[in-house]
Amino acid sequence: MHSSIEVEVGAPASLVFELARDVERWPALLPHYLRVRVLTRHLDDSLTARFVAVRTIVPVLGLGLPLVWRSRVRADAGSLQLRFLHLGGATGGMVATWRLVPTDTGCRASIEHDFQPRVRWWGWAIDRFFVRATARRTLASFKAVAEAAAAATREAPRSGRAKSPKRTAR
Repeated sequence: MHSSIEVEVGAPASLVFELARDVERWPALLPHYLRVRVLTRHLDDSLTARFVAVRTIVPVLGLGLPLVWRSRVRADAGSLQLRFLHLGGATGGMVATWRLVPTDTGCRASIEHDFQPRVRWWGWAIDRFFVRATARRTLASFKAVAEAAAAATREAPRSGRAKSPKRTAR
């Protein structure tokens, strides 16, 4: 089973990548992530982490289901990609690949999910009701954070002088 979602972001791909690669900060950046705990830091600079997010079911009442999974996360700065290999649980074996492609106005961020569950209908239900909804909200949240950070950087007043004043001999 393969699914893909994408969003246009009005911020540089490098900024979005730096925000997204720091999975430990996700709970501070993304409202639907409750916790991310790094379990292992591997020698190849990847890490294994436990993620806890909420899948909103009844928004007006604030009701949702907790989603918990473990992933091995690899960040490739050269290709602006993140790869999450889900380890065990309902999405065990699923690979989520983030791709950030620079555009004239910022970047296109996409998440592709490849999932081959033993029971096909199970995979369809997990993908439609949990994976896509969470990924859509994650991309939308990163879009908002990155665009706000990019706007703040563009609008920040410059302090100090660009050049030192010339000294004249007296």
